[in-house]
Amino acid sequence: MGDLREVASGLHFPEGPIAMPDGSVIVVEMLAPRLTRVLPDGTKETIADIPGGPNGAAIGPDGSVYLCNNGGCFTDVQMGGLSFPGPWSKERYVGGCIQKVDLATGKVEDLYTECDGWPLRAPNDIVFDEHGGFYFTDHGYAEVDARTAHQTGIYYALADGSAIREIVFPAASPNGIGLSPDGRTLYWAETMNGRLMQRDVTAPGEVAPAAFDASNCLYGFPGLQLLDSLAVDSAGNVCVGTLVNGGVSVVSPEGELVEFVPVDDMLVTNICFGGDDLSTAYITASSTGRLLQADWPRPGAPLSYLNT
Repeated sequence: MGDLREVASGLHFPEGPIAMPDGSVIVVEMLAPRLTRVLPDGTKETIADIPGGPNGAAIGPDGSVYLCNNGGCFTDVQMGGLSFPGPWSKERYVGGCIQKVDLATGKVEDLYTECDGWPLRAPNDIVFDEHGGFYFTDHGYAEVDARTAHQTGIYYALADGSAIREIVFPAASPNGIGLSPDGRTLYWAETMNGRLMQRDVTAPGEVAPAAFDASNCLYGFPGLQLLDSLAVDSAGNVCVGTLVNGGVSVVSPEGELVEFVPVDDMLVTNICFGGDDLSTAYITASSTGRLLQADWPRPGAPLSYLNT
């Protein structure tokens, strides 16, 4: 892998990178909160202000950005000049939702705020399939004062706002989510457990029932390593942002740790692929507010509605 290079700094907890065909990278600034375009020279342009907490993002079939909004479930904690997501605050929290943002006008539209009468708590990450739908995680949050944690899961919804359903419940602090290159396996990361989970996709928006064996877990990380968002490369490896032990962990579809790419930030939250042949990795180093890039040894897997 090539050396890490800084594309932009001064971002307020960047997440959800999208490498655009014009060479720009769209990121959320979760603790700003807003959606921002970073140009190749590092210039930053605000696309839209996003009340709450914009988190994962993806381009949908109509060219809009689809956002997971965690509702502002994290407070902004500053320590030693670094940003950290702090505990839930009733005063800050506005409720979780899935939103659509028009890139031309900056108009923000709420698509989903609940599923089967249950409110979305803290939607976190999103990935589209080739059928016009998307999978997303709801990370949930804990009300520390009330000693209450909301159990959440994995959802599938249509981009036109017409249908949403829960496909995995419960899931433990689900965060990053992605599809294998052939679309037959759904992966997600459990933040606090340090596990990469997987299920077979049996039809659009449907996954196989949980098996009572180790096959549901692709890889479990030793020690105190927390997991954030992820991307899948063309070889089918899951590349997941790794917290505390800051970097990107690369896990093969066979469940082996292929490599670990260290980054000088303990909160490495996400990775996406862009550039020629999808061989440039863009990495969000969130506590230091930077967007980084590197030449990656394997190209990324094409994403529906963006790289195909």
